[in-house]
Amino acid sequence: METKALPYVPLAKTLWPERTLLRDLLLVLGGSLFVALTARIAIPLPFSPVPITGQTLGILLVGAALGSRLGFLALLAYLLKGAMGLPVFAGGTGGITQILGPTGGFLLAFPLAAGLVGLLVERLGLDRSFLGTLLAMLLGNALLYLVGLPWLAAWLTGAGKFTGLGGLLAMGLFPFIPGDLVKAVLAALLLPTAWRFLGRR
Repeated sequence: METKALPYVPLAKTLWPERTLLRDLLLVLGGSLFVALTARIAIPLPFSPVPITGQTLGILLVGAALGSRLGFLALLAYLLKGAMGLPVFAGGTGGITQILGPTGGFLLAFPLAAGLVGLLVERLGLDRSFLGTLLAMLLGNALLYLVGLPWLAAWLTGAGKFTGLGGLLAMGLFPFIPGDLVKAVLAALLLPTAWRFLGRR
């Protein structure tokens, strides 16, 4: 039924087309676990409370592979695990203090970014081509910054460390652009290749 309701079916639902509660639960849990694994890749920056991580690649791939609804739920499950204290956040950290800290805005934007990428896949089939996937990844990244940067600014202000827009961008945006571009290109290579492997357009 899902294949008729959506113009394009995401990769995971194409591989597992029969919709059941068990399927959805396993995909959600699998997606949240995948993001937790990518979060293990973390490089702290001495001048910023925001580390460079592999999370964004995991988030956007999960959104594209699972679709908007399951992608959103997978990242919501990921946040709930972290809030409960499980070591699923960047560098193996966890706890509600991480969500309330300087990177909390980025964390809270994870389900939104996954949902957006999933929606772009379902409505426009952007994951079928290199440029389409690249566009979807960049839009998902942009949403992370739209939520994460104002939160970071508010946290810095509360801590008495806000030095203006330039300082904010130097802490929360500019150092991450090269890595985000690399991850977006990697996703743009992986997803269309997977579709070609399946013989689907």
